[in-house]
Amino acid sequence: MLRPVTATRYVAPLREGGSLPAVVEADDLGTYVLKFRGAGQGRKALVAELVAGELARVLGLNVPEIVLVELDPELGRAEPDPEIQDLIRASGGLNLALDYLPGSLGFDPIVGSTDPALAARILWFDALVQNVDRSARNTNLLVWHGRLWLIDHGAALYFHHDWPGREGEALEAAARRPYAAARNHVLLPLSGPVSQADAALAPLLTEEALRGVMGLVPDEWLRDEPGFEGPREVRSAYLDYLSARLAEPRAWVRALEEVREQAV
Repeated sequence: MLRPVTATRYVAPLREGGSLPAVVEADDLGTYVLKFRGAGQGRKALVAELVAGELARVLGLNVPEIVLVELDPELGRAEPDPEIQDLIRASGGLNLALDYLPGSLGFDPIVGSTDPALAARILWFDALVQNVDRSARNTNLLVWHGRLWLIDHGAALYFHHDWPGREGEALEAAARRPYAAARNHVLLPLSGPVSQADAALAPLLTEEALRGVMGLVPDEWLRDEPGFEGPREVRSAYLDYLSARLAEPRAWVRALEEVREQAV
């Protein structure tokens, strides 16, 4: 279960984020990077952030703690920027945030390096969730206390912006698609064999693990989805997609390995 907190102070916007995430303080005295439900792709970006982030955690990858943040629209009254005021007003209610990592630095592929096995695991994970936002221009990787931390997964699981058929050939075709962003992935040149990562990671994502992660998504982020009767059916659709993507044979893993070999 994710910890619930209440935002108490808007500290500063993070202008490098396309959806204007912000550093906020909360009633637990913690500092967080808040992702607003009223920004960009709205609640679907929060669902992707939560699901991808917690799947990565199951796989043993480093992700800052994810919390659920209650946001009072009145918090924006003291902000001088009208854009920020509008964003806070549009995001009243339940939002998502990641623990702020003080002193962390963005991973620089020009001067940075990482263990090839770890790079392969991150590459495999991004391919699983179809994360299109881990390029050299925008790595979404932080270096903190000598370790790599994964952030910003709101662009993952992009299939949910145009749901494929929930059964039969349409679902299978969507789930088997190769990883479109593989050639631009920041860790591709540093990655070891993806097949080894696949052998180590795929068994960790059991049906129980997938259900546990999907169970963390608040119902209110899954309501009123066109074509679905309610949150339970939407959760089931996510589970069906992820299960189909993990089913053997995983052609997308073979395709990813070929791209890696060509890049080495």
